[in-house]
Amino acid sequence: MRSIAEIVERVAELRRQLDLVVIGQDRAKDQAITCLLSGGHALLEGVPGVGKTLLALALARLVDARFRRIQFTPDLMPADLLGTNIFSPKTHDFDFRPGPIFSDILLADEINRTPPRTQSALLEAMQERSATIDGERRAISPVFTVFATQNPVEFEGTYPLPEAQRDRFLLQVDMALPGEDEEARILAGSGGSDSMRDRALAALVPALDVPGLVEARETLARDVRVEAPVAQYLLRIVRATRHDEALLLGAGPRASIALLSASRAAAVLRGRDFVTPDDVKDLARAVLVHRVTLSPEHEIEGGTFDDVLQRIFERTEVPR
Repeated sequence: MRSIAEIVERVAELRRQLDLVVIGQDRAKDQAITCLLSGGHALLEGVPGVGKTLLALALARLVDARFRRIQFTPDLMPADLLGTNIFSPKTHDFDFRPGPIFSDILLADEINRTPPRTQSALLEAMQERSATIDGERRAISPVFTVFATQNPVEFEGTYPLPEAQRDRFLLQVDMALPGEDEEARILAGSGGSDSMRDRALAALVPALDVPGLVEARETLARDVRVEAPVAQYLLRIVRATRHDEALLLGAGPRASIALLSASRAAAVLRGRDFVTPDDVKDLARAVLVHRVTLSPEHEIEGGTFDDVLQRIFERTEVPR
């Protein structure tokens, strides 16, 4: 059984190599690793071209995982995602052709471009880590992780995810446009072509493998300590979203579980075997922002969830 110290060392090496491929986006990289260690899924939000695909692909290489990517379009059907049974004249039987979900890490590109029926097929697989195809239930990888990219909803031709479906994602990872210095480094590193990026990806050395990732998840859940005052602090933050006048819909119990799990992974990423209030506070926005709904009055006044969360932090006593 891997120790916390060994996992910390492996994760630090994974993070170091990730920096060689993905320039900038430090918070997004930390949150993506947090999802992998927690066994959750991430909703990557940002305009095209900020590195969402590159981040998911690099992480797959660094954990030696099977990677698939599927572009969500308005005409995508559930069978295109799950797979289908094809009749074989040679065997006079049906052969199963697996879809992209039969992978370890799946990049669901522009999930809000496809109709709700196909979105639901993916989200069911995320929750159950299995899929029912023609009445037969088929298991998916135990480390199945979805990185679903989403363009801002003001873009035309989108189908926003309903609240209940957004709740299935552990974190919403916001990827902003790079600063001037970071963009200059991206240009210098790419040389104006994709070949240098591909060589950098090929040079990555896995810091974990799939069995090791399963073991790491079990070790984190068992051995990373969360003291009672820290757990109460976490709970008070989540519950406060249900009583704030600026929120029409607050976060449910799944948010509390997600924030606890993500905080454990963040502690390991920072080299510790215990969770601090800062771990909880740093991840609160990513865990909660896609799970709550602002009241129309707050939106009309130009308010944001960041305003609400800052008010909750100010009202919630931090344990020593």
